[in-house]
Amino acid sequence: MSEPFPRLAVSDWQDTRETLHMWLQIVGKIRMVSSPPVNHWWHVTSRLSARGLTTGAFSSESGLLDLEFDFVGHRFVTRCSDGRERTMPLAGMSVADFFGEVSETLRDLGARVEIHASPNEVEVAIPFAIDTAHATYVPEHAHAFWQQLIYAQRQLEAFRAEFRGKSSPVHFFWGALDLAVTRFSGRPAPLHPGGAPHCPDDVMREGYSDELSSAGFWPGGGDEGAFYSYGYPVPEGFADAAVPEGAFFSAELGEFLLPAERVRTADDPDGLVREFLRATARAAAELGEWPRGREVG
Repeated sequence: MSEPFPRLAVSDWQDTRETLHMWLQIVGKIRMVSSPPVNHWWHVTSRLSARGLTTGAFSSESGLLDLEFDFVGHRFVTRCSDGRERTMPLAGMSVADFFGEVSETLRDLGARVEIHASPNEVEVAIPFAIDTAHATYVPEHAHAFWQQLIYAQRQLEAFRAEFRGKSSPVHFFWGALDLAVTRFSGRPAPLHPGGAPHCPDDVMREGYSDELSSAGFWPGGGDEGAFYSYGYPVPEGFADAAVPEGAFFSAELGEFLLPAERVRTADDPDGLVREFLRATARAAAELGEWPRGREVG
């Protein structure tokens, strides 16, 4: 049976989404500077946990640390491998206050972490230490978003298992606030032009250094968010590929979208998502003339 895929209108949780986005960026940057680089920036991502989103374990001067947004108990939890644990409630605090609390917690645990304390991939980048504009947290909205991600993860994991070639984990990128999985053809890609707001071009060039087909779930692109799929470089004819009813190619975003509201109201939500993922990945591979024999079955 399908897991619940709750209704969460993008417009209803805009304030919480923007605040949570900044909190996730702070924590993601801590993970990034504390971890050795991995290709395509895989070392910076968060993962779903049984209670929310976690950095997973990473090294610090005091041992291993992990940081978790608990969307069940609505707490932010910092754990250390020596047994120490610190928690703070997730409530309506500003980004500046959250940044200060997390920084103080790390100092208290003996972890010296310095980040570039300003957000990436957003049009208006307010430094975290002075951001009092974003200060909203509605627990029901954060929980519903996490439930959307749980559903999306199950679909993306099954889709990932159908490919023998190089593939990313299913992981959460805090820059754009999306859960993603990426397949690679095994060939290098043309130099990416960059251009993401408040993000160095080198970041995009490393992320897109190899030919790929990427898909995921993003809280945008539809009234309730959307599944997406794109290829880089974009093969000729990709925008005209056949996709299931309800999906479409967004010329503005340069990718296919399947709105969450279409999935939520479908007779077979799982089947619709799987068909969308397979159809768009197949189009990227066939039109891009990828080496054959990489799909399972």
